[in-house]
Amino acid sequence: MRVYIPATVTMLRALNVKGEVAAVGDTAFALTPALRESYATGTAEELEYAAMLEAARASLRLLAGELADDAEGTLPRRAVISADVEGVTLRPDLDFAVVRLAESVPATLVAAVHLDTENAEPAVRAAANVIDAADLGDPDAQFTLGDAEDHELAWYATEELPFLLELL
Repeated sequence: MRVYIPATVTMLRALNVKGEVAAVGDTAFALTPALRESYATGTAEELEYAAMLEAARASLRLLAGELADDAEGTLPRRAVISADVEGVTLRPDLDFAVVRLAESVPATLVAAVHLDTENAEPAVRAAANVIDAADLGDPDAQFTLGDAEDHELAWYATEELPFLLELL
């Protein structure tokens, strides 16, 4: 199953060094039967994109934690790791696209990395600062979140990860 793992640049660096990624709370997103049923129409590609966007929003929550901790080297960019794995558990009790991974994902199963470009950094930083307020319905925070989500994530092949990280 293709899964979308919310990540940060810090997690991408760890993937590059360790050769595997551990999803926070073993949580990822995927095109699940519940997600498919929640949409009236949509191709598999469109619904997988919706799952990836859910992972990108979850990435904002991870970034918010890193930024609050003032972690050195934190770049305000959403990151999502696409991987093809087996042994996932559906979690419709959490949300339509949520799945639980059975274990860390080795780099050999990573299909691609998706990452914000530099021009998204101000909007992503602002959205990370208000993600909780947006979830609670604050209209200003939702507007700020929308600004960040208007930026498309760039796609990188797994082989490009070391070079990408070197250029950051």
